[in-house]
Amino acid sequence: MQKRDGEKVWDIEALFEAVLAGMKKCRELGKIPVSVGIDTWAVDFVLLDKDDQRIGNAVAYRDDRTKGMDEEVYRTVPEEELYASTGIQKQIFNSIYQLMAWKKKKPEQLEAETLLMIPDYLNFLLSGVKAQEYTNATTTQLVNPETGDWNREMIQKLGYPEKIFLPIREPGTVIGRLKKEIQEQVGFDCEIVLPATHDTGSAVVAVPSNEEHVLYISSGTWSLMGTELKEADCGTEAMQHNFTNEGGYNRKYRFLKNIMGLWMIQSVRHELKDAYSFGQLCQMAEETDFPSRVPVNDQAFLAPDQMIAAIQEVCRNSGQPVPETAGELAAVIYKSLADSYRETAEEIEALTGKHYDTIHIVGGGS
Repeated sequence: MQKRDGEKVWDIEALFEAVLAGMKKCRELGKIPVSVGIDTWAVDFVLLDKDDQRIGNAVAYRDDRTKGMDEEVYRTVPEEELYASTGIQKQIFNSIYQLMAWKKKKPEQLEAETLLMIPDYLNFLLSGVKAQEYTNATTTQLVNPETGDWNREMIQKLGYPEKIFLPIREPGTVIGRLKKEIQEQVGFDCEIVLPATHDTGSAVVAVPSNEEHVLYISSGTWSLMGTELKEADCGTEAMQHNFTNEGGYNRKYRFLKNIMGLWMIQSVRHELKDAYSFGQLCQMAEETDFPSRVPVNDQAFLAPDQMIAAIQEVCRNSGQPVPETAGELAAVIYKSLADSYRETAEEIEALTGKHYDTIHIVGGGS
């Protein structure tokens, strides 16, 4: 993420160059893939004009342009109605609020032809085919969980241009092959297949269990903790506990909660000049019994200028000892996350009426 034109944005060109670098490495190793598919984080998207050129920056969800946009949306679609008709948890950076920020602040850029989620855009750069994949589309908070299609009535109500929302395709769909110029760059051709393009959707498919009722944490910058349901739970209680019903593979629903995750320790590690490995930070956290805890989902930790200062301030304001050393900071983060996971597990058991013996931890943070 970079600062550009006063916005937090993704360096999408560098990301695509890294995709190509990985593919070139396949050729060097003589391991030519049968197919390639891309998944990424959710909610972020790009807008394309009639010539398929990107309009504006690929703005990142941590940018503060969505501040107050929830209230703008609720003027048209009340919060309860929004949850009942989408099943998606309230997060100020959801695509629905990002689009409202575009409408209010840069309406001319919303005069677009196409909206593509980030992985759909990267797949488009590889194949020349514009396709909108299901699991990531659901994270926009603009998809009807019963039909699995865009909630066009709500899109019209909110005044977003309907034409930019392409038909939704299922994960597993073959959308084409590499474009000629990409074939020349990487040295081979292969199919482009849509995986579950939301990385959590792919991570949950990979949970190593055939049990029907499974509890997982997809661990990374975010911790996505939940289970799979056959039908979305869009009820008031699920809304009050801020659970989401994201689309999963084979039309299952990932009933989960977004938890701030390892973003906090990643940020602290960077601020300490990457002097410690994550293993060292874990060990230092285990060796201190520092007592302070913070609510990890507090907005204070979403995109602070300095994570260490934000943690210290929350501890200070709540009358707790203030962490100073790397070990103390790590202890506050890891133990606060553990508290959050325990509370979430209890909520899931209460909402589903099921008991889970095991938590499967998958993903880069495991």
